[in-house]
Amino acid sequence: MNIEMIRAAYARGKGTVRRTPLLSSPFLDEIAGRKLFLKAECLQHTGSFKFRGGWSALSGMEPDKRAKGVIAFSSGNHAQGVALAAKMHGVSAVIIMPEDAPRVKIENTRALGAEVVLYDRGSEDRDLIGDKLSKERGLTLVKPFDNSFVIAGQGTCGIEIAEQAKEEGIERAEVITCCGGGGLTSGIAMALESDAPNFKVRTAEPVGFDDVARSLHTGAIQRNNALTGSICDAIITPQPGDLTFPIMHRLCGAGFAVSEEETLRAMALAFERLRVVIEPGGAVALAAALFHGSDLNEDTVIVTASGGNVDKDVFMRALATLE
Repeated sequence: MNIEMIRAAYARGKGTVRRTPLLSSPFLDEIAGRKLFLKAECLQHTGSFKFRGGWSALSGMEPDKRAKGVIAFSSGNHAQGVALAAKMHGVSAVIIMPEDAPRVKIENTRALGAEVVLYDRGSEDRDLIGDKLSKERGLTLVKPFDNSFVIAGQGTCGIEIAEQAKEEGIERAEVITCCGGGGLTSGIAMALESDAPNFKVRTAEPVGFDDVARSLHTGAIQRNNALTGSICDAIITPQPGDLTFPIMHRLCGAGFAVSEEETLRAMALAFERLRVVIEPGGAVALAAALFHGSDLNEDTVIVTASGGNVDKDVFMRALATLE
């Protein structure tokens, strides 16, 4: 895994992957106590950054292997990213999804032409299900974060951040990423190491599911005790990836853990001040910047809004915090 792979993924995505905007608001700056920019990956194809990794993985795959079809497991965003990338390449996709995933994500994945296989994330192992089906059907497994081509695709977001920061005249910043298994974080960190070396990447996770923050603190991979019970379904993973954690350990600063209330409030403020819709798992980085500013060291912070695929009832809960 290296910067050349990220640059190659960036080249393969030209004209297909959206260059999402870097947004700002003086109202959010005031709350954060510093200049705040939001990288709106909620406006990417399929509503999240995951299309970057899905497109990178399929476009970088050997044609004969790709033609046999792909399989992936996801709570919804990687599912949709891979499903759309497969559809655009004219190949089949099987997606393994937790049965408690947001209904909109399950429905959208099916609408993109993928076969959806549901499982109980509390009692079943998605890795085992994926391995079994991939062997039975001859499908290529596209893991959500522990895959070099996927990491490279997510790293293209970091290339864009560096380019856009330069356009804004930003020379130093902390970059907070919404973090599950670490694909986006490690990809961005590698891109910024090369293209914006004065930027430091930090992770954000929900309280009680902060395996990456604990892993970064101890220097060894830590697991979450639970895999359910958070509104941030998009970033709930058992533990950091074997490929992603060494990169994060080398390049990232200390992680943040934010509460459900802070997450919902961040979603509401993003809508009120920027008119963008962010799902809970995509709002934790913004929540960290807005409500944990005392733990930041720079005058400028850039946050990823990693996804916008939120069910209506959850979004209404978020908007209710404005009342």
